[in-house]
Amino acid sequence: MIDLKEQSSLHTLHSLPLWKENEKLLSAAPAGESNMNLVLRIKTNLRSVILKQSKPFVRKFPQIPAPIDRIEIELCYYQLIEDDEVLSGYSPKVILYNAEHHILLIEDLGDGMDFNDIYAQGYTWKTKDFHSISKYLNALHELEVSNFPDNLEMRKLNHEHLFHFPFMEENGFDLDTIQPGLQVISLKYKKDTELKSALETLGKRYLSHGTTLLHGDFYPASWLKTENGVKIIDTEFAYMGDSEFDLGVLFAHFDLARMDASFQEDFLKSYEHSYAENLVNAYRGMEIMRRLIGIAQLPLSLSLDEKKKLLEKARTFILSQ
Repeated sequence: MIDLKEQSSLHTLHSLPLWKENEKLLSAAPAGESNMNLVLRIKTNLRSVILKQSKPFVRKFPQIPAPIDRIEIELCYYQLIEDDEVLSGYSPKVILYNAEHHILLIEDLGDGMDFNDIYAQGYTWKTKDFHSISKYLNALHELEVSNFPDNLEMRKLNHEHLFHFPFMEENGFDLDTIQPGLQVISLKYKKDTELKSALETLGKRYLSHGTTLLHGDFYPASWLKTENGVKIIDTEFAYMGDSEFDLGVLFAHFDLARMDASFQEDFLKSYEHSYAENLVNAYRGMEIMRRLIGIAQLPLSLSLDEKKKLLEKARTFILSQ
């Protein structure tokens, strides 16, 4: 396998069996901030494409091992939805997959931006964008799927950072480097045996097989604003599970972005599937806590006091299951 880098030479890239006859590579550059995989925008004399390569570790945290075949999960996901009337318009088209080098070539959606700016104080939603995200998740959970890969190794990796690592008293991650005072606040939850027991139960549920195809990481960095509307990307955590997981993760980010409760109400008005509110809230609480005291930090503008209140709210949610 050729191990590509953030600034791979055109000669190295051209040596890969990915290109058309007489296609010349003109440039290669990182395409956005990807946590899991190497992502490059390749411009040639014929087109512009996005190249994604998975490696046996997490791109943003190379010290964390990760299943190298996760790019196949993304491929399976895109192939599954490519004929769906609603979902196909939200995702990039697959151009080519190379199993030997764990590379996926997909459509270049242009110079889009993710939705991480929703965490800024005073962010105003565009109604069309909000409805697009709502429409997407509703359509995804509508799909009848019988043969999607279980993606268990990726779920095990995610499980560690959702349910375990943030709650270790000694995990080597000093939260005061994120915000002074956060480490002391976190100790209350790291020593909370009742909370940890509830998280263990919820974590087992996360690792079990469910009946709904989930995006698995449905949060603002996976939503892309483009000239052609909202697109949904980064589907390597997809799996068959509880619909409540996607909902809980989504609503946790509403909380972290200080969004008014009316947004959740509006979202659920157009959500056409049954769900257990206490399970949604349990996953919601988990996501709030892991984003505040885990390694996968966000560009939040929350004060220490706001984080403290959110952590207590999250604990109540988790215990409600």
